[in-house]
Amino acid sequence: MRTEITVAAESRDSRGKNEARRLRAKGSVPAVVYGGKTGPVSVAVSPKDLTKILNSKAGHNTIFNLNLAGSDSTPVMIVDWQFDPIKDSLLHADLKRIDLTERMTVTVPVVTQGDPKGVKLQGGVYEVVNREIEIECLPNDIPEQFVINVTDLMIGDTVRASDIPMGGSRKLLTMPDAVISHVVAPRVEETPAATEAAAEPEVVKKGKKEEGGEAEAPKKK
Repeated sequence: MRTEITVAAESRDSRGKNEARRLRAKGSVPAVVYGGKTGPVSVAVSPKDLTKILNSKAGHNTIFNLNLAGSDSTPVMIVDWQFDPIKDSLLHADLKRIDLTERMTVTVPVVTQGDPKGVKLQGGVYEVVNREIEIECLPNDIPEQFVINVTDLMIGDTVRASDIPMGGSRKLLTMPDAVISHVVAPRVEETPAATEAAAEPEVVKKGKKEEGGEAEAPKKK
């Protein structure tokens, strides 16, 4: 999704763990900008700015302007990033230059809304199978998310990837018959008594029991 967000960046010449620690101590993180006709450039950016973008609705699909000191502003996307597993703070990011005239492939979240009638009226179970789809489009046509209303779904009804409308330059890349969500009949659980009966086979006793007494013992010759 194209935005007017601008993130400032500074060029950096040195690399390595010591340089990364020095940048983080100053409130910045190392990043690399690549793609397009220009070679890769090592920069330092604000971790707060990038984290805010990653936590937005569009997330890493957000196209924003990178304002590198001494050069023109460039549209970029965050294509890779690393967080500290303990502090949950951004450690590093890879930024890709975006040509707004070229088509690109992105993965977009799919959000369902509404309470299916098959659940409320028929006692069915609503299941979400896939929460995102892959599309191809121009950068300006990247959506934050696709929203699908599932209110009318009854037991046996399914929402597939092909049911999601594509507009503008968007083209569906996910398999059209891929299931997004559906309503299924509730699973019938066997009762404990039925389970025990099925587990224990009937025992057939040998020997004929006489009325009022025990089975006749075999006679000796």
